[in-house]
Amino acid sequence: MMSQKLLEEEIQIIIKNAIREDVGEGDHSSLACIPSNASGKAKLLVKDQGILAGVDFAKQVFDFVDPSLKMEQFMNDGDLMHYGDVAFHVSGSSQSILKAERLVLNAMQRMSAIATKTSEFSELLKPYKTKILDTRKTTPGFRAPEKQAVKIGGGENHRFALYDMIMLKDNHIDFAGGIPKAIEKTLSYLKAEDLDLKIIVEARSLSEVEEILGSDGVYRILLDNFSYEDTKSAVKLINNRCLTESSGGITLKNAEDYAKCGVDFISSGALIHSVHNLDLSLKAM
Repeated sequence: MMSQKLLEEEIQIIIKNAIREDVGEGDHSSLACIPSNASGKAKLLVKDQGILAGVDFAKQVFDFVDPSLKMEQFMNDGDLMHYGDVAFHVSGSSQSILKAERLVLNAMQRMSAIATKTSEFSELLKPYKTKILDTRKTTPGFRAPEKQAVKIGGGENHRFALYDMIMLKDNHIDFAGGIPKAIEKTLSYLKAEDLDLKIIVEARSLSEVEEILGSDGVYRILLDNFSYEDTKSAVKLINNRCLTESSGGITLKNAEDYAKCGVDFISSGALIHSVHNLDLSLKAM
């Protein structure tokens, strides 16, 4: 998984690019009517209900735009928020606050929605050993904050990208000539390149689970679009020889049924790609 240092570097790249995209040669609306020496104060107003996420990200945005901006924080990432709550105040250059406003709101609204959705899954799965995972089905250029939001909501991160874990899915297996060949080639590649990466292999049927179990070196088996009965059978067949993950069409309505089958993880792209942003505002005071 990505180290904290690399994660922070990724966040800085995201912020720098987002400000470049939004501000360009200058915020002419603010430059036109607000003096450069004007100071102001604004509050982050909650107009929704859910799990707050993105406060730390907002701090980094304000610091990037203008290190002299001051944040007075009243709520933390992971807090339950209600309509009318105030998460923080920010004070300093009025032009700087306005320059940072849209990025802060875009990020916090989306991150809070992801954290809220993840929290719903996490609460549902609490009685079981099963953990909820995100996927790589993220917004291009905004993956790091979205995966942070999953953690804030009580979930766990799957691989961050293509470089930090091996995941042999249906197309890899078919192009490689079958499951045994795909695993064999992967193990040889890792040895030749001196890489220490975990291997996940996707199974589309119980017979493919048996094929995977015929090879060593597999960390986790992904049970793709399995029925409840087949999931139970697969878990029994695997018998703790490696970890198990259910994926494909899993929602809040059926997640608990898959957890009852005994899988270690459930992965859901919907944690990120199917959320609706929560309503937050940055209001001048």
